[in-house]
Amino acid sequence: MAGHIQDRWFKSETDDNGNEIKVKTDRYGKGLRYRARYVGPDGTEKSKSFPDGKKRLAEKWLSHIESDMGRGQYIDPKASRTTFQQYAERWVAAQTTDVATQSGAEYRLRLHAYPHIGSRPLGSFQPEHIRAWFRELQEKGLAASYRRVIISNVSTVFTAAVDDGLMGKNPCRAVSVKLPTVVPSRVRPWTSERVFAVRAELPEPYRAMVDAGGGCGLRQGEIFGLPVDEISFLKGWLRIAYQVKLINGHPVFAPPKRGKVRDVPLPETVGQTFAAHMKHFPPVDVTLPWLVPGGTPVTKRLLFTAPDGGAVLRGNFNVHAWKPALVAAGVLPEPEPGERIAESREDGMHALRHFYASVLLDAGENIKALSGYLGHTDPGFTLRVYTHLMPSSESRTRRAVDGMFRAARGGDDGPETAHAA
Repeated sequence: MAGHIQDRWFKSETDDNGNEIKVKTDRYGKGLRYRARYVGPDGTEKSKSFPDGKKRLAEKWLSHIESDMGRGQYIDPKASRTTFQQYAERWVAAQTTDVATQSGAEYRLRLHAYPHIGSRPLGSFQPEHIRAWFRELQEKGLAASYRRVIISNVSTVFTAAVDDGLMGKNPCRAVSVKLPTVVPSRVRPWTSERVFAVRAELPEPYRAMVDAGGGCGLRQGEIFGLPVDEISFLKGWLRIAYQVKLINGHPVFAPPKRGKVRDVPLPETVGQTFAAHMKHFPPVDVTLPWLVPGGTPVTKRLLFTAPDGGAVLRGNFNVHAWKPALVAAGVLPEPEPGERIAESREDGMHALRHFYASVLLDAGENIKALSGYLGHTDPGFTLRVYTHLMPSSESRTRRAVDGMFRAARGGDDGPETAHAA
């Protein structure tokens, strides 16, 4: 057995006859009687105390420790008393991912995990605790897709704790723990009528943003961070290398999502719109830190700027320009007095990228090219999102066979001709 059991109520002494006898200690009848002691893998002594009458339980505990050591699955009991929040905060601080990803994980943990499971010691987690927490997230009305993101962050923390020897298993990966089911929803692109209706209702300095999103497939942050020196009017290309992001509420310049710098065709009509926009609203030099608040200052002459001459910020634009335009164009209902405009994720500025994708696919553009223009890492992802917008293969098959038969027969043979043959 690893270690031994100390009885703190009695001690061994030798009487006058040389016999070993049990003598009461000063602790007799006070506190926990048995202390199970052992030396851990790090060479330090560990212990756990048990009450009177629980010596067998103490022996069982020691036996379990010895078994874990033999299997290489030993967890230091003191380390396992670290709470989820204590460990998760250290985990977040040690991340080497981009600042936006780190900030998002910290926000989700702080808002949705710490209040529910933050104070529980890592060593005490069981699958039932995770199932109960899943239920709480569901009752808060969070979308299944967002709950999966939160759960992924928490599960990653648990995996790191297992790797660091603070717990034996990741409770999020138990068979009985079921992730929220996300029902795939098909992208429903806006019609050209809706796109231009919304464009007409935007403040004039922002209208050309619709051309950047719907005509070049740019993301919102990429539109806000589009410098004029990345626009090649003569060659007909845009170089997408910057975006404006918010890190803990502070705007910064950053590369596009996942660092995917790319070139995008600039249609002639969109180029003309940009040129007219620049004539009426001259570009302005904007200086922002690079990647993180307090980072190296970077100055870019931006195509779109806020009324104060600074960068356009997502929150201000969505609340004061985009959503009112959606209401004015009839996309969203007019709010009741004192109420906010209704939320509608599918009608965010990202809808312009979906419109762009639908136009290109309808024109016969291939998925690989579209994926590159959109800045996707994997063309397979692009295919999964937009495959239902592609011209159907069965329609192409019918047209191809019909064309071949008509050409072979020298005309439009109808059913009568076929029967006669």
